[in-house]
Amino acid sequence: MAAHVPQRAGVVRLSVPALWHRWPTWLPALAWLLLLAVLPWWLDLPLLVACVLALLWRTGPLQPQARLLRLALRWGLPGLLLAVLRAFGADALAWLLTLLAALAGFSLLMLLEYWLDRGRRREPSSSATDEWPALALAPIGPAGAIIELQPPQWRSLEAGLTDPLGGELRWRDEAAQLADGSQLEGVEPRCDFAADGRWLVLPLVGQRGLLLLDRRCDRRHRLRGWQLAGWYEGQPWLSRDEEHVPLAIAHVLGHDEDD
Repeated sequence: MAAHVPQRAGVVRLSVPALWHRWPTWLPALAWLLLLAVLPWWLDLPLLVACVLALLWRTGPLQPQARLLRLALRWGLPGLLLAVLRAFGADALAWLLTLLAALAGFSLLMLLEYWLDRGRRREPSSSATDEWPALALAPIGPAGAIIELQPPQWRSLEAGLTDPLGGELRWRDEAAQLADGSQLEGVEPRCDFAADGRWLVLPLVGQRGLLLLDRRCDRRHRLRGWQLAGWYEGQPWLSRDEEHVPLAIAHVLGHDEDD
């Protein structure tokens, strides 16, 4: 058996068996309410005031039971009102005084809970307080590094040049000849290379760009409109012109090169 209650965002299904399963959790609260309704009101009032003082005492021994104290106030206030109504009779004046007391009591209860929740939100945790100085002094982002480029040193190929990988680089028939005999055409008779010999850079004819050889990966890259700005940690850095910031070869090629 289920009851359907229309809501703005859909339908809420209230299962009667599920409600019956929750009754055992309400029994202590109902028992507390009935107990205060049976006791004289001048005994109920000190009990509820004691609950309020225990909640306001933030370092008190009953602070771990704050949730139970709140429930005691929520269910105990109606019991106090019933005790007041029973003590003063059931005439019209008694009902009027009870309703006024209910209005004042529940207003004070709402203010108390708002104050308690506000204090909890403002109270910083010890871990956050301890970590704040370290977080404030910690650097933002990755650690910075000063990059100093080693200027390119163009070497002439016309008289021959020793290859760091072995053999000799030569200039023959308007082309650069590598130690293995292969030729590179459309380049000028000068070059620069990394200290380990992995990268070999030659300017294209007419200053149209660069020819880069990654001899470890056996790749050739003709980059038009780029010039060699310098070297850093064995990697060539390129720039469009003097007004642009130099970029590492990995950024120019669009992918990360293996070290």
